[in-house]
Amino acid sequence: MPVHVLMVACLVLATACSKEDSYLKSALRAAGDNRHELELVLQHYQNADRDKQKLEAACFLISNMPAHYSYSNPVMDDFYSKASAILGNGSLTAMEQRDSIKRLYDMEYAQFAAGRVSDIRIMTSDYLIASIDRAFEQWRGRSWNDHVDFEQFKEWLLPYKGAELQPFDDWRGLLGQKYSDAVSELTQSQADSLGTYGAIDMVRNEIHTKNTPNVFWEDENGPSLLSAECLASMTYGTCHDYVTMGTLVFRSLGLPAAVDHVPLWGRNHEGHSWFVFLSDHGNTIPTVNSLIMPAGIGFYQYERIPKVWRSCYSINRRVLEYLNTSAFAYPFDPCMADVTGEYGRTYNIEVPLSGKARLREKYVYIAMAANCGGPSWRVLDFGKVRGGKARFSNMGGQMLYIALGYDGKGLVPVSSAFTLGKDGRVELIPGYGKCKPEQYAPVRLYRKYYESYNVVSMRSRMIGGTLECSDHPDFRQHITAGRVDSVSTSVVFDVAELGAWRCWRYRSPDGSYGSLSEMEMTGKGGMQVLGGRPVSNSEAGADAAARAFDGNLLTNFESDVPDGNWVGMDYGCPVGLERVRLFARSDDNDIVPGLDYDLMAWNGSDWVTLTSFHARNGYFDVQAPRGVLLWLRCRNRGMNERPFVVDDDNAIVWW
Repeated sequence: MPVHVLMVACLVLATACSKEDSYLKSALRAAGDNRHELELVLQHYQNADRDKQKLEAACFLISNMPAHYSYSNPVMDDFYSKASAILGNGSLTAMEQRDSIKRLYDMEYAQFAAGRVSDIRIMTSDYLIASIDRAFEQWRGRSWNDHVDFEQFKEWLLPYKGAELQPFDDWRGLLGQKYSDAVSELTQSQADSLGTYGAIDMVRNEIHTKNTPNVFWEDENGPSLLSAECLASMTYGTCHDYVTMGTLVFRSLGLPAAVDHVPLWGRNHEGHSWFVFLSDHGNTIPTVNSLIMPAGIGFYQYERIPKVWRSCYSINRRVLEYLNTSAFAYPFDPCMADVTGEYGRTYNIEVPLSGKARLREKYVYIAMAANCGGPSWRVLDFGKVRGGKARFSNMGGQMLYIALGYDGKGLVPVSSAFTLGKDGRVELIPGYGKCKPEQYAPVRLYRKYYESYNVVSMRSRMIGGTLECSDHPDFRQHITAGRVDSVSTSVVFDVAELGAWRCWRYRSPDGSYGSLSEMEMTGKGGMQVLGGRPVSNSEAGADAAARAFDGNLLTNFESDVPDGNWVGMDYGCPVGLERVRLFARSDDNDIVPGLDYDLMAWNGSDWVTLTSFHARNGYFDVQAPRGVLLWLRCRNRGMNERPFVVDDDNAIVWW
């Protein structure tokens, strides 16, 4: 369980009382020996600086401070200092810097990083007063946040930190100075014309120019580097690292920003983070891809969104009540706000509990399917049981869910798996049992994962392409061996009757940029015909041509020009082929010959294996039960796998 959950559960005890002064009193008690420092802040705004809003802001920060935490060992300041020096070493690539910092952390500091302490026990009055004054100066002195009211200010600009474990340093001063070149030159009239959106985008571009971000996967990195010096020289990080850094930069310039996060996309095992800001119109505008893209572009319209959380400073009292009363105490972040409704229609739903459900508490948990070393369920939120039904709020539609409950040992399924449709209808999926013969359907499986927006788009680019053969490397004279009319995973042309030819090529349709993953030439007996020289149009280049014959479905032939592209093989002399197979650009989630697979079914409490096979083709024919949840598991490689159902028409419906 994360340390901050324990802190909130142990330190903030006044959850039953709704009065803000009760939260303040509870926080001051939690401060222990550090209480005097917090009282000095309150006295300062009661006596020396009699600004009622600043006093209220101080109360807000102190009341919610027990939920926020820092490293307890000051030696971590040394780690940040050494990490900053490595980031400043221009002779190292971003990857080399990352690896050096990770080694430094693992060898010298990981043992100290485990110690955490609530900010309420270490905050100094001088730091908090300086932070509050600077935030008010930015709020009241910048024209691009005139639309930000006091309540919004407290969440979007006031907080002294933007992420847990961020040290108490002068991040507002350092970041605000480094990234203010463009906006500091604006006249008042120009600032008024640009508004928040324009100013945000100018600063975002300046971050790109000065830092050249490199986004790496989370499991490849060490700890997030959150000191002001590290953030100012940041050369690598995850999407979450970069949007956190960007949000702090924006706030240092008085621009109201926050971080939103989806724990899992609707049909994926991964989540994503991005920043949002308050526009001049008073609505929140999201970005799409860390700091790379301008804000306001259509937000992932092809993704299904089960739940979105916003990182806040204030404690979510609903979550706090749960943490203080739940017997299971799942480690929900107490400083997250549910903002799913800002990203689409949501539904309050109720699901009947299964007859065998045995719960030890009133709480239930809604989860979605994910691949975590195999098919499993990942918790998204909690709800309560009323009238024999599990009730959940603000859930995104077009999703597969299940309700879990605590049986005294752990979380177990307490409902059938169910789908929540676009229209809000809940439909239960029965668990796999003893099916009658007529309930099985002949199904040909091609994939273990749904065809994403990108895959469908890339495959459609091949439609209209042609297979051609010639005895001339420049194809000045050629015949057309076939045309691509539709694409699933690949297109096969039987060409034995065409005889022997020196050159074979795929000519892509105009507007497609080439877009081909692999070109496979086979002779008699299905053996690949090797020994030729990859060729293509000059605009694509020799390297691009070679990628169409490297046996890797994740490398692609692609050109920088949209029209006139082709790729093929020059054998140097006439060669007869039996067939040519063209593989569309893909995600390597098709069934791959040579790999091992398990077809599994959900029986209501666990995943059971129906059949296993060694793939000999790019598909597998099976008699599959209709209407139950199935999962195709690859035992050799890959994380992208999703459950599916065979419907009454014998079609596969992915979830």
